[in-house]
Amino acid sequence: MMFRLNRRRTLQGLGAALAGTTMLGRWRPAHAELAVANPTPPDYPIEDGATLRVLRPSKFVQGDEDLFNANTKKFTDKTGVPVKVDNQSWEDLRPLTSVSANVGSGPDLVLAWQEDPQLFADKLIVLNDLAAYLGEKYGGWFPVAQHYGKVAGTGDWIALPFGGGGGTMVYRGSWLKDVGYDTFPKDFPGFLELCKVLQKAGHPAGFALGHAVGDAGWTDWVLWGFGGALIDEQEKVILNSPETIEALNYAKELYQTFIPGTLSWLDPSNNKAFIAGDIGLTSNGISIYYACKTSDDPKTRALADDIQHAIYPIGPVGFPTQGVLVINAIIFKYTPYPNAAREYLRFMMEEDQYAAWQEASLGYWCHPLAAYDKNSVWTEDPKATPYRDVMRNALPQSYKGPPSQAAAAVKADFVTVDMFQSVCVGQQTAEEAAAEAERRAKRYFRS
Repeated sequence: MMFRLNRRRTLQGLGAALAGTTMLGRWRPAHAELAVANPTPPDYPIEDGATLRVLRPSKFVQGDEDLFNANTKKFTDKTGVPVKVDNQSWEDLRPLTSVSANVGSGPDLVLAWQEDPQLFADKLIVLNDLAAYLGEKYGGWFPVAQHYGKVAGTGDWIALPFGGGGGTMVYRGSWLKDVGYDTFPKDFPGFLELCKVLQKAGHPAGFALGHAVGDAGWTDWVLWGFGGALIDEQEKVILNSPETIEALNYAKELYQTFIPGTLSWLDPSNNKAFIAGDIGLTSNGISIYYACKTSDDPKTRALADDIQHAIYPIGPVGFPTQGVLVINAIIFKYTPYPNAAREYLRFMMEEDQYAAWQEASLGYWCHPLAAYDKNSVWTEDPKATPYRDVMRNALPQSYKGPPSQAAAAVKADFVTVDMFQSVCVGQQTAEEAAAEAERRAKRYFRS
């Protein structure tokens, strides 16, 4: 599967105005038709007495949860099916999903992380007809969505990628100008130099090096940017490579410019540090900007004007190498109401619900289906535009290889993140860390 894709031209905004005092209240259903076809939806006769329980990650922006719950209520009002939504912390979502799969009871539907569905593919309902319908109606699934949704070899859809938490470089525009930068660097050497300059000016960068589910993904960006990878196309572990050594040495030098404490950072940490003014640069979703723009504190709201977003600089490989934190909707076979669960998922991904959800969260969750490029959320506020193409251009966490149980387990064990951390703090040389990480990874790939 080819992941080095050209960025689509920026599409003209649709002009739907935002009004009101909350992100939920600002959305109004005045968008143009986004669907590119009108196929007949699958027929899912809802079971008598059906009820559903949904497990999903807790919100980082309030509009995400508000509209998700509002859309769920719309589904209940339309079908009469009560739905309970449980929001769990990002760190707890993975083990809770795994427990449900192993014991055969729990939520009917889960928005699961990344390749986690591959860990228990045989316990999930196949969603081929629903994936085909949505793909035909909304312009097709992006390659990274197909990677996460399908079982390698069979092509069966065991998960529907529901959205991706996209990262860009988030920075204080005025602070970059103060140190002589009018534009954000486009390559790795330029990015390192910027971080050095910001540190000298008292505005250091900060990137998570703890077991952060989303924000520690910047390590993959560096690894892939130098041409390294966890596995190759034949699923051979290739972490211990000259390219990985280069990436680790680069990261070690970069780490010297970070604010102290990033070794223990989890996903909320850089948000707090940025808003507090402790750092001037990080990698994050649009949640920092969202929090400032919707804050009740005038000083925090004013910070939104200074926040800028830029796409990740490109490494020596010469193409974008960012990842994306994907939530994949799965339905367990143990559910007594499979039709209600499938119909709920179809309803939530239709335009009237999905476009509103994206707008309410200011594009925090990027779309997996091409037609949603035209959602006006990406152009009404130009600061959201860099997030629009995150899923279009993203590489999957098992790059360069296929999705698998082993790749999912290696990522869940933070093997790559630990490798970077040990080198950055000087516990191991790059060569020692790469060799140790490869040994750890190979344990999961043994047949």
